[in-house]
Amino acid sequence: MTRILVISDIHANLTALQAVLDAAANVDATWCLGDLVGYGPDPNECVELVRSIQNLTCLIGNHDAAAIGSIDTMFFNREARLSAQWVKSRISKENILFLKSLPERVVIGEATLVHGSPRNPVWEYLLDIQAAAINSSYFKTQLCFVGHTHVPVVYTVDELGGGTMRKLDHKEIVPLKQRLIINPGSVGQPRDRDKRASYAIYNPEQKTWEAYRIDYDISSVQQRIVTAKLPLRHAQRLAEGW
Repeated sequence: MTRILVISDIHANLTALQAVLDAAANVDATWCLGDLVGYGPDPNECVELVRSIQNLTCLIGNHDAAAIGSIDTMFFNREARLSAQWVKSRISKENILFLKSLPERVVIGEATLVHGSPRNPVWEYLLDIQAAAINSSYFKTQLCFVGHTHVPVVYTVDELGGGTMRKLDHKEIVPLKQRLIINPGSVGQPRDRDKRASYAIYNPEQKTWEAYRIDYDISSVQQRIVTAKLPLRHAQRLAEGW
């Protein structure tokens, strides 16, 4: 039975990433849906740890693209823009090359992988049923895995504009019997009022998706954010999950 770790939105939070990798050590492959950097204090460390993962498939997110200068940060909020500038001043040449090598979209078996949406893989947020339904015509596989919103959620979709949206709880198992768009949530900056790191396990043979949360030492990450003189908002939100 193949077990695939699906993660997204690490956001330079090494402590959260290590907690997830330790909790999900017994997997056959790892799929990362982007945003390795941004907001957090550990951009180089997180990219280097992701680079070391065996059987890795990794996509580029909007904060990764900002770090390598391939997109303009004018549409970022002030704190995110400051963080992106900080990352650009510190990211190593080796990690820049890695981020530049990342694709925007990958199709593996029955799954299409993107960071934002199949229509706009880097930028678009899938926040409601209408957006999910519109995007259902932009991928051909049964499943589409997305990140970007930092919320673990599953959409049932159809091209007529119908469907459902449901937030996923810890240890919830989703049968993959229909056309779905699924988000594993955020490793490094959850935004669903649950401060625990979020990840998922995809079982392609059993056709299941397992949602998980894991505690980690938030205070140590907050201290590193303060020490790095990054915006305090990035530290405050970690303890509240927003």
